[in-house]
Amino acid sequence: MRTIDILHKIKWDKSEKPEEAFVFYFDRIAKKLIKIPFTSIKDIGKNFITVENDGEEIEIPIHRIEEIRRKEKLIWAKKDI
Repeated sequence: MRTIDILHKIKWDKSEKPEEAFVFYFDRIAKKLIKIPFTSIKDIGKNFITVENDGEEIEIPIHRIEEIRRKEKLIWAKKDI
């Protein structure tokens, strides 16, 4: 399943719990994975997600997303970890 499909499923499927989901993306400047709560995602576009961070909106390219977890359980990964 594509990354964007998983994101939309978490957002729109009534059986999902977005407050339990976390997205991990690779920050090229910090050179590490950054964990963001799914509930901080304000918009899911074709190529970017818009995230609110300390009152500021930032765009994260979808191709930078490495993992999606529910609590601690891995539900999607770009590659085997």
